[in-house]
Amino acid sequence: ETLAAENQYSFVQLPPAQPTLDSLTLAAKGDATAFSNLSALAFAELAVAVADIETALRDAVGYEKINYLMLMMVDPNVHFHVIPRYEGSREAEGLRIADAGWPKVPALGEAVTLDAPQIAALVNWLKARWPTAR
Repeated sequence: ETLAAENQYSFVQLPPAQPTLDSLTLAAKGDATAFSNLSALAFAELAVAVADIETALRDAVGYEKINYLMLMMVDPNVHFHVIPRYEGSREAEGLRIADAGWPKVPALGEAVTLDAPQIAALVNWLKARWPTAR
């Protein structure tokens, strides 16, 4: 239910905890637990995934900056937390989420937790903005 996009070596999902509207996770497929363990093909595909993410989020939330955090504290597999940043708040599908950390580091501890219907609505809303041409 959280899957927004999928490529050969990676996928993008919308996690329930939203520090800002349409915060995402970009994750590598496979068992790599170190960034350096990704294949050259997986590294190359990250450029496509990042371009798609930025295109979709620019349209969806009109971010002012975007943060990519590779924390890997709970899930050891290679993944990035993608956090669109903006002053104030953004709204979609009946949700309004403020960027509580703006203009400093993201306020991850103040994330809004979404329920299943809210996740589904935001995923569908985001998919409608996802680049389709390759």
